[in-house]
Amino acid sequence: MSVQAEGTFYVQAIGLRPKIQVSADGSGVVGHAGARLLADLADATGLTAAYSTALRPLRPRGTGHDPGRIATDLAVVLADGGEAIADLAVLRDQAGVFGSVASAPTAWRLLADTDERTLASLRAARAQAREVAWMQAAEQGEGIPAVRAAGRILPGLVLDLDATLITCHSEKEQAAPTYKGGFGFHPLLCFLANTGEALSGRLRPGNAGANTASDHITVFDQALAQIPDAQLHGTDILVRTDSAGSAKAFLAHVRDVRKRGIRTFFSVGYAITEPVRRAVRAMPDRLWHPALDQDGTLRDGAEVAELTGMVDLDGYPAGTRIIVRRERPHPGAQLSLFDQDEGLRHQVFLTDTPYSGGGSAQFLEVRHRGHATVEDHIRCGKTTGFGRFPSRDFAVNAVWLELSLAAIDLLAWTRVLLLDGELATAEPKKLRYRLLHVTARLTRGGRRLHLRISATWPWRHELATAFHRLAALPRPAS
Repeated sequence: MSVQAEGTFYVQAIGLRPKIQVSADGSGVVGHAGARLLADLADATGLTAAYSTALRPLRPRGTGHDPGRIATDLAVVLADGGEAIADLAVLRDQAGVFGSVASAPTAWRLLADTDERTLASLRAARAQAREVAWMQAAEQGEGIPAVRAAGRILPGLVLDLDATLITCHSEKEQAAPTYKGGFGFHPLLCFLANTGEALSGRLRPGNAGANTASDHITVFDQALAQIPDAQLHGTDILVRTDSAGSAKAFLAHVRDVRKRGIRTFFSVGYAITEPVRRAVRAMPDRLWHPALDQDGTLRDGAEVAELTGMVDLDGYPAGTRIIVRRERPHPGAQLSLFDQDEGLRHQVFLTDTPYSGGGSAQFLEVRHRGHATVEDHIRCGKTTGFGRFPSRDFAVNAVWLELSLAAIDLLAWTRVLLLDGELATAEPKKLRYRLLHVTARLTRGGRRLHLRISATWPWRHELATAFHRLAALPRPAS
């Protein structure tokens, strides 16, 4: 910065960084040391052991690397932000902390040898670990956090289903043109809104229909299979989707699940058809009520009305209600011709929550709008494995997706079981930057290994506390 004084220019000194010399001969230093937290958590919840049991047929002679451990290491790498099987090197080349880790070719063979039956076993193993993680959360007295809407706590669990497009930059089996003009896959996923856990996912070709009822049913059933029996029965389970989930067959299936003693309800988007337009235009102004925000305060410029009885819902489950919200569009909002004509943006959804159970149109509308958080879960999931698929083989990529879901679960369990405050709700990027990618020194003393985090690292106490809490978690019986 130059400063002029009496015709003379002076240069204001800028603080200089210390001079350093760089060499590649260090020892005892470990990168990504915080990722050990994820590996140990996989052991503590029984995920590693359950994977070993599920994959035992792929290790007939009992030699070499344990397949379950390989699967766990891959999930840890994905949770740590890895994007390829070759990223196993981050763990493999630091055996002092992560132990013996399989090579990339060995991991490739495991993925290639995993057939559909074994993939189902991997899903069951993850469900088994989830039951342990939820029991550990209950032991801590916190349990699974509740979802809130309009300042109120929603009872039970909330499942959010949504599809997303994954672009492929090379030819891969079943990759296909997408409806947006791209090329790749179109997986359908289900997340638990309470914790951000990834309950289920189905890898599909890029041209798969967004509203395919059979795919929604499959992903929904796989999600239910992930929920421990203690919560599956006797707990309200709300299923939220956008308009792609409004197929009559899917909603009928959600209702039929009640016959198994599972209290399921739905809240799904609905297309603005001509009958809906006529009903909206016919709705008297006095029947429009102010919409609410997530904290329960009034939402500026938005109103809600119930169209039940004004639109034919023949073929939908008995008790289905239809509700609409209209509001002033924000700049850049995509408007239909109907919205442009009315000057307001409209969104419609269906639900089978009865009014008698506290289901006013205002509350149900803000509850349904909470489904938008699934887009955040998908965005984070794309940085946790399923944003890129490694193989030309569709079956290998399906296994990769399952391990990506496990990686998302490990991060969710870390937040619920081991972290407090801001980090307990942090997205993966923040967890990686502050905790997982920390560098530490590995020393020996008293016949023990010590992982020494820098005394100047801003989040050293949070990471050390997480390790201490992990050590105190009750372990599943062997």
